[in-house]
Amino acid sequence: MSLRLSKQWVPLNPQSAGQLKGELGVFQLGNENKEVIYIGSAGSRSQFGLRGEIITHLKDAAFFRIEVTSAYSTRFQELLMLHHADFGCYPTLNSESDTAKLGKLSPMGKQTCTYN
Repeated sequence: MSLRLSKQWVPLNPQSAGQLKGELGVFQLGNENKEVIYIGSAGSRSQFGLRGEIITHLKDAAFFRIEVTSAYSTRFQELLMLHHADFGCYPTLNSESDTAKLGKLSPMGKQTCTYN
């Protein structure tokens, strides 16, 4: 199993988001080039789980992908740290409160954020 979220990108629209179930998990939003611009999670306090969280971002992105997991908090942090290790920055739509207490992984990728 890869640590990176490698599922297929799905076009983000009301129909595709509405088909999601109210499960716990993590998700990534992508721009038109399928570059990750936001990493989020649907936890126990999320209304309607992944479906509810993704629907709130309909105007923010062109694509999304999800991973259903009950370890959503740990997986959310892990995906943010991996993104930083790969690109040298966090996704553009993630806030400082999302990333403030994260550790750092050794650089693994090209270390460029070309879409910022």
